[in-house]
Amino acid sequence: MTANRITIAIDGYSSCGKSTIAKGLAKKLKYLYIDSGAMYRAVTLYCMQNNIIRDNKFNEQEVAAAMDKIHLEFKVNPATRLSEIHLNGKNVEKEIRQMDVSNHVSPISALKGGREKIVEIQREYGKEKGIVMDGRDIGTNVFPDAELKIFMTADENVRAQRRWKELAAKEMNVSIEEVKKNIKQRDNEDTHRLHNPLCKAEDAIVLDNTNMTMYEQLGFAMKMAKEKIGL
Repeated sequence: MTANRITIAIDGYSSCGKSTIAKGLAKKLKYLYIDSGAMYRAVTLYCMQNNIIRDNKFNEQEVAAAMDKIHLEFKVNPATRLSEIHLNGKNVEKEIRQMDVSNHVSPISALKGGREKIVEIQREYGKEKGIVMDGRDIGTNVFPDAELKIFMTADENVRAQRRWKELAAKEMNVSIEEVKKNIKQRDNEDTHRLHNPLCKAEDAIVLDNTNMTMYEQLGFAMKMAKEKIGL
């Protein structure tokens, strides 16, 4: 499966299951999986931990200055065989999934200086191909020449329900109303930000998974990947 290695870019709205599908593809194809959103979440976490975000506000210059102190790295977890984000040498895969990080990540990720540095890192990971990366601007900005681009979407209420169940399974005490509010807010911020907003690449294949099981979604994505690889 690795003879004709390609780049797979998966974009879409929050809580559409992009990471799940991307991880599944990477496992089956024995590709590297990179969660681009985890990188922006890690930057957000750093800003929260270092009082750069104060009272839900931040100064763009302070965030830009902090980027030189932030080292992001993906390391493969031997147990899951999946890459996990490390912030300045510490695994923060769990911390970055907290709701307070979710509430701040979109405005932080909209900053031009931070995005440019993170995109540089992302492109380095993709130089050898054989990579699956999910996010908001992977097919339009990070890898515009990716051989396979998938744009994921789903009904807003379905997305909120899925996200709420995911958080509840992790014993995070969050109401469904909070989750819906967060999703609506992030959709608006992601699609209206000035730099590289969320939008479907012209050559992306749309995957609306409102009424699809995870098995069906992965099957669809694998079929698309095999066609591009030539299997």
